[in-house]
Amino acid sequence: MFTLITAGLAPVFALLSFFYLKDEYELEPVMSIFKTFLYGALLVFPIMFIQYAFMEEGLAEISFVRSYLIYGLLEEFFKWFIFLFTTYKYSKFSNVYDGIVYGVSISLGFATVENLLYLFAHGIEYAFSRAIFPVSSHALFGVIMGYYMGRARFKSNRSSFHLFLAFLIPTLLHGTYDFILVTITRTWVYCLVPFMIALWLYGLRKVKKANEYSRFNNLEI
Repeated sequence: MFTLITAGLAPVFALLSFFYLKDEYELEPVMSIFKTFLYGALLVFPIMFIQYAFMEEGLAEISFVRSYLIYGLLEEFFKWFIFLFTTYKYSKFSNVYDGIVYGVSISLGFATVENLLYLFAHGIEYAFSRAIFPVSSHALFGVIMGYYMGRARFKSNRSSFHLFLAFLIPTLLHGTYDFILVTITRTWVYCLVPFMIALWLYGLRKVKKANEYSRFNNLEI
């Protein structure tokens, strides 16, 4: 059991540390990160209950509905909602890049519980593929959500638009990720690998831009 838990947690903390240390200006307090991580972790159980209810009602039979609404929209909405009402106005959220740190923390909190439950149910042999695909994708959805949350809060005359993008883009990307898995059962890896490469490139571009916005913000202070 210890090995399984370690295998489940290792990629989470590696990714969280990676994006945390990418902050070029002021690292966030560890306790603040831990709080947002817990918020994300606690989201798993109500979301799983709602998803189960939808599936029992037969609403998940259509691949598009299952991927984009029951998985993508539902999970990203709850992450967005908890970010908006617990972290968005937090005093330690002081520049655009901080949005990425908190977005990744919430997403990886969710991914941690989801990953551990999956490994307990299916075995440690899935730990590597889970780290490469679902855990990494959750982190990158968090990067994108957090970037637009940061843009909405700092130096933006289109805050509502950026808040909307913080919800919309991760939802569409998450839905596409699951749609690939649901519809391409045998050769999904050939589609998902290019998707993940593109997602990483897009996420790292947002990391770079967030640090640039944070630099300008610090110069103005």
